[in-house]
Amino acid sequence: MPKMKTKSSVKKRFKITGTGKVMAAQAGKRHGMIKRTPKFIRNARGSIVLQPGDAAIIKKAAPYGLD
Repeated sequence: MPKMKTKSSVKKRFKITGTGKVMAAQAGKRHGMIKRTPKFIRNARGSIVLQPGDAAIIKKAAPYGLD
């Protein structure tokens, strides 16, 4: 049986932690920052841990985890 391939989009956008959680960058920060409130910009710093339902979808697309 051949190996399953990891989706290229998933390996570019997500990281799986040692405990199996999925980390992702905050959404809504690519452009149009002038119209965002300072509170939004401050709260959208760094990365987030995905909710279990969303993480399950990502883990299907990365069958062996991500390096």
